[in-house]
Amino acid sequence: MKNQTFLKQRVFSLLFCAALALQSCQEKVKEEFKEVEKEVMVEAEKPEYFLLRPDVEKAYGYSHAVKIGNSIKVSGAVSMDEKGNPTAVGDLAQQMKNCYADLDLVLKHFGCTFDDVVVENIFTTNMPLFLENAEYRTTIYKNHFPTGSWLGVKELALPEFLIEIELEVHKTE
Repeated sequence: MKNQTFLKQRVFSLLFCAALALQSCQEKVKEEFKEVEKEVMVEAEKPEYFLLRPDVEKAYGYSHAVKIGNSIKVSGAVSMDEKGNPTAVGDLAQQMKNCYADLDLVLKHFGCTFDDVVVENIFTTNMPLFLENAEYRTTIYKNHFPTGSWLGVKELALPEFLIEIELEVHKTE
């Protein structure tokens, strides 16, 4: 009888130790999985910056776009040449076309189109004139319009700029 009790205690002790060891292994596996998961998430979240006009953007201290995961934020595009000089001065319609041409270059860099745009904010120093030309956007957004705002502002970065357009994009994989 004593041997049976001793044997039962011994078996119980061994099972208890085995259970603790198994639990410890499971915890270690969970921790390792969390570390790997964290590394994967950090890698996927690493920002990718894009400079459309590197010299101009460095001089003014901004990046034209940044992609984090599936989201892309695009700084406001204005009508300028490669040296940062305003173009189409006094012509809001042409400035708008120039803005969309630059935005198209940014989108293409990331493998996107205007169909991927989810937010478009337009800033203008002349809202009535912008409203006269807003129909041009139907040539840009052929399938759907993004959300966004149209804002009349007192001034933009340079007095010659009449319009600035910024975007938020969601890139589908």
